[in-house]
Amino acid sequence: MAVLSPAPGVPKAHRLIYRPPLLGRDYWILDNALPDPLAVRQRLLQRDDWVLGAPHRPEAWPGQRAQPALMADELAPLEAWARQQTGQKKLFAVSLPGKTGPQFNHNCVQLVGAGESGAKPHTDSRRLCKYAAVLYLNPDVPDHCGTALYRVRLPDGSLGGNTLPARFANLVEALDTRFVPPDLFVEDVAIDHRFNRMLVYKADLIHSATAYWGNTPETKRMSVVMFWMA
Repeated sequence: MAVLSPAPGVPKAHRLIYRPPLLGRDYWILDNALPDPLAVRQRLLQRDDWVLGAPHRPEAWPGQRAQPALMADELAPLEAWARQQTGQKKLFAVSLPGKTGPQFNHNCVQLVGAGESGAKPHTDSRRLCKYAAVLYLNPDVPDHCGTALYRVRLPDGSLGGNTLPARFANLVEALDTRFVPPDLFVEDVAIDHRFNRMLVYKADLIHSATAYWGNTPETKRMSVVMFWMA
């Protein structure tokens, strides 16, 4: 995930392409994704191997996370559904060079509270994934804590692109800077948080969690994130 942070430079927002996000072409929604989501949630809450991210440690990702999240028999039907919806014969997770153990941050559970982060529009790296997915696993999180797709606002005030041109691996490369004015991104499509909903989307679309919730492990926004090449 290429997360943007302040640094000198003017974003080259004109480089991005606009592709109107269409359900069934650019993103897909599966409700009632797991047959027993409460059992999965309780199992994940009982883990003792959480790793802390921002703001507790200098990491690009927020809150806390653990990996792997879903068992093979829980993950396989979700991957099969994603293959069918995207029209791909094969989806697979990649490993970072020199790393051992779990692949990338695929099949990773994240707990993020209201004070730990906010919306951070970004794209995922084309070198690591073509599709990404998020599975919401807290039944008490409000609708507005879902996921949104964004587009950029150009210097003249008009709306620009939302998708990376093929020559760029991530949003930082396309904008040619990590500095992002606060009004650069405009929400384009919002997908509500729903317990046991899985959202799959093309990873080169600008996207972000829209908001976080809660202050304890039991109340924080819990999600499982997945990243697939094809």
